[in-house]
Amino acid sequence: MKRFTKTPSPCAISGLMELLTRPWTMHILWSLSTKGPMRFGGLRKNVAGISARVLTERLRTLEEAGFVFRHYEQTIPPAVTYGITDRMKDIEKVLTQLEALARKWNGEGAASGHSQPAQSAHM
Repeated sequence: MKRFTKTPSPCAISGLMELLTRPWTMHILWSLSTKGPMRFGGLRKNVAGISARVLTERLRTLEEAGFVFRHYEQTIPPAVTYGITDRMKDIEKVLTQLEALARKWNGEGAASGHSQPAQSAHM
């Protein structure tokens, strides 16, 4: 299993944050967490706007880090399914809390008339 960073950091979570905050990574993980295992094409449709190259790179990185599994079936054509691992399920709990917080804050902003900051095209 690959380490998160190549250099030690005084912050215990910096390597994890470096991995999770890469463009598209959270979208990929959230999609697999909420919709379950899926094939590459289905995942690409669920993560609207991501290129095949970037999706491939992110999936490889997440597989090396132990957050995503890759199941290959020798069929014609080959079938490859991706899903989350037990390691990712630990992070899934945190993502669920972040989702609740985002919903709360979005609701507060709408109720109070405050505008929300512009959301990025990817997490």
